Amino acid sequence: MMTQKGSMKPVKKKKTEEPELEPLCCCEYIDRNGEKNHVATCLCDCQDLDEGCDRWITCKSLQPETCERIMDTISDRLRIPWLRGAKKVNISIIPPLVLLPVFLHVASWHFLLGVVVLTSLPVLALWYYYLTHRRKEQTLFFLSLGLFSLGYMYYVFLQEVVPKGRVGPVQLAVLTCGLFLILLALHRAKKNPGYLSNPASGDRALSSSQLECLNRKGQEKTKGFPGADMSGSLNNRTTKDDPKGSSRMPAGSPTKAKEDWCAKCQLVRPARAWHCRICGICVRRMDHHCVCCVGESNHQAFILALLIFLLTSVYGITLTLDTICRDRSVFTALFYCPGVYANYSSALSFTCVWYSVIITAGMAYIFLIQLINISYNVTEREVQQALRQKTGRRLLCGLIVDTGQYNRGFLRNWHQFSTLGTRAFHHPAEDIV
Repeated sequence: MMTQKGSMKPVKKKKTEEPELEPLCCCEYIDRNGEKNHVATCLCDCQDLDEGCDRWITCKSLQPETCERIMDTISDRLRIPWLRGAKKVNISIIPPLVLLPVFLHVASWHFLLGVVVLTSLPVLALWYYYLTHRRKEQTLFFLSLGLFSLGYMYYVFLQEVVPKGRVGPVQLAVLTCGLFLILLALHRAKKNPGYLSNPASGDRALSSSQLECLNRKGQEKTKGFPGADMSGSLNNRTTKDDPKGSSRMPAGSPTKAKEDWCAKCQLVRPARAWHCRICGICVRRMDHHCVCCVGESNHQAFILALLIFLLTSVYGITLTLDTICRDRSVFTALFYCPGVYANYSSALSFTCVWYSVIITAGMAYIFLIQLINISYNVTEREVQQALRQKTGRRLLCGLIVDTGQYNRGFLRNWHQFSTLGTRAFHHPAEDIV
């Protein structure tokens, strides 16, 4: 309505109140399409799965897109009832829980079945690893396989080996303590490996003027010492013997700044840091990614977990073979134990021993590679890069790769490794390369 001199009274707009969502019961959830769904309807409306089954029955090829839609549907509907809505279960943790006991029990039926099953298990695990690694997917398969293998081997030991009376309470206590120490070391290794965060407030990227300022400061400080930067944060990502000569490029050059700049994390990577494509974030002194990302802050815990696992596994294998194959040495009993398949309990224990031997051999190889890399002060990421670029010094058919970039001698390299994660310790050899 008009008032004096044409002024108008402000009209108050009514705010549209959004309807409040009803609380979910323990079996309800919001699916990937944003709709409310129920756990009981997990088998309803499965056109992709029906199509896949029809094509599989008629021996027709299935499109990769259809397989991905089927896996997405299964992973979205695989849930367990929980308070305030059903919780989603990662589908990658299911196969080890189901297949490992089945395979081990089948392998214990006969010697030939054991050879086939125990040979195929590592092949399947490696195939799954390369499949997920190529797709850059995060998976809990290997963590689930490792933890469940530990638990199941311990369960078989308690059920089949201990009742035979050859294992004393002290030996059982030592094995149990080793198991708990492995879990503690793994828990520590799963923590922050040294993720890098943007030093600027928020998630804003560094501007071009800030990069130019960093370049000018780096050039001023590195006039007589090329390859260094103002704080040792810009490093060279190629070895000294790089034929392109990029390793001799000053850290303050625009090309070098572009090389150390991570567009995904919006930050300048410090020395030896790298962007983990699986975790999707830069990690300080990244070594590799397996069940977790191994970097500066958890590398020591990773090595400790490997060491405790090897000692505990060898001890458990020794106790089991001494029980089921008496009056024989461990090495002899591993390859020749007559009558072990006559009793199903002994056969299952013997099969689990060989499964543990295979896993222990793989972990021992990883442990050996890690010890060599630490002794030469290289990370697994730097080794792989040196092998691809055919740089560095290779020894023992490539088992040892010395880039020479950060090697300061055996004792100093181990001293530096022992001080990883301590911010007060300064590594000048990494700042000047």
